[in-house]
Amino acid sequence: MEFETLVQSRRSVRGFKNEPVPRAVIEAIIESAKRAPSSMNTQPWHVHVLTGHPLEEVRRRNMSEMAGGAKVKRDIVSHGEYQGVHRTRQVDIAKKLFGAMGIA
Repeated sequence: MEFETLVQSRRSVRGFKNEPVPRAVIEAIIESAKRAPSSMNTQPWHVHVLTGHPLEEVRRRNMSEMAGGAKVKRDIVSHGEYQGVHRTRQVDIAKKLFGAMGIA
């Protein structure tokens, strides 16, 4: 598929069925997402999938907090500086990039 076709054919859905997403669909989405590029090869993502009672508990709590006037929470929060294995990956890829460009 051409990129232009992909962009022009995308859509946003804000109405949802009250049916669980099949596990095979969730696994296929995660399998595709694992191939997404990350900044400086840091791969900082962690995936959490909720279904059943745990999902219903999160929904209940969110609705209760919203109805109570709680401040909006960002879905994606800044992670700050990379640390641990993520920092190591960041530095390693930078060294390779600079080395390929002839920069010591």
